Amino acid sequence: MRDSKAVPAGKATLEYKGKSYDLPVFNGSVGPEVVDIRNLYGEAGVFTYDPGFTSTGSCESDITYIDGDKGILLYRGYSIDQLAAKSSFLEVCYLLLYGELPSKEQMEKFTFTITHHTMVHEQLASFYRGFRRDAHPMAVMCGVVGALSAFYHDSLDINDPRQRELACVRLVAKIPTIAAMAFRYSTGHPFVYPQNKLGYTENFLRMCFSVPAEDYVVNPVLARALDTIFILHADHEQNASTSTVRLAGSSGSNPFACVAAGIACLWGPAHGGANEAALKMLETIGTVERIPEFIRRAKDKNDPFRLMGFGHRVYKNYDPRAKAMQIQCHAVLDELGLHDDPLLKVALELERIALQDEYFIEKKLYPNIDFYSGITLKALGFPTAMFTALFALARTVGWIGQWKEMLEDPHQKIGRPRQLYTGAKQRDYVPFDQR
Repeated sequence: MRDSKAVPAGKATLEYKGKSYDLPVFNGSVGPEVVDIRNLYGEAGVFTYDPGFTSTGSCESDITYIDGDKGILLYRGYSIDQLAAKSSFLEVCYLLLYGELPSKEQMEKFTFTITHHTMVHEQLASFYRGFRRDAHPMAVMCGVVGALSAFYHDSLDINDPRQRELACVRLVAKIPTIAAMAFRYSTGHPFVYPQNKLGYTENFLRMCFSVPAEDYVVNPVLARALDTIFILHADHEQNASTSTVRLAGSSGSNPFACVAAGIACLWGPAHGGANEAALKMLETIGTVERIPEFIRRAKDKNDPFRLMGFGHRVYKNYDPRAKAMQIQCHAVLDELGLHDDPLLKVALELERIALQDEYFIEKKLYPNIDFYSGITLKALGFPTAMFTALFALARTVGWIGQWKEMLEDPHQKIGRPRQLYTGAKQRDYVPFDQR
């Protein structure tokens, strides 16, 4: 069990119906102070109302920190720009799961363990064939990840630390194989098994794009770009899907079911589908010549059109992940010689305008990670339907890190939000003949 690291910072006083109630205030290591209202209902008979929980801390965590006003994102205290430039996704996985960067020996052991758990149960191949070929990859991912609990009974006991650890390893290791199989199934191509001699992301690219008749040579520029995408999407504090995983886990559900719940939540277009929406917007614009028309529409408050991939709900400044993604995006376009692609020409011109136009600068509508990742994934050869599945692949380690932390929290309780009820008061049943 982990001990609370919150530091007492005084108290807040609530005056209600002639009585005063003292509420403890705590400090975290960084960020705003928090008012502890856990005993408010029991003492005062009143609870808070916060739709979307945007002003409510649902848990104590030491994994990820975001300061949206300053454009800061930290994994375990390390800035995202440093990790994207210097680390690898598998090293970031270790960091998120265990709290510290690994030593050389720890990294070698972790890499070996993950690599030797990448295969999935052979009967899962039959499970895939139960889906239609045109099923959305996220529908397939939901079903297959949830079904893992039917295949790996030796890692379902959440009260056993060894089984919890095994479940974490299996999810990180198998999710690329599951995603690649979903992709291959949708294209009608045979499944490709992982190779232990390849790295995590290189293996995934091979499982997606190789053909049995030829050897597949991994392009290091493309592998690095995709690895960076995975790093940048690995965790993002208590977002909707992470909160869903924690909520499911609070009831004691097994880790595979919890991650499947996270995938289902991520599938929503307001959450994981933003990069797909950005690419569809570029397709709607179509040509560079039509950009001024859409820029005018974006500036018109009476026009419902919005530029997707610009600005961010959390980051009121520049998305700290966007710069790293921009570098990799341009590296991929250079490597593949795609700057003449009509769609990518539209994207590059939009990027140029957004970084120079006073309206965009004043409104802080900078290109965000979804803008650059959508372009990059298209250039890598992934269809838009796979974009959210790749997001789920990357976010799985964040989900299970948060799930693991939740189970080790002595204050953890089953999630049970309250409501402000505005329906009918108690009334008597009226028979049919009297209505």
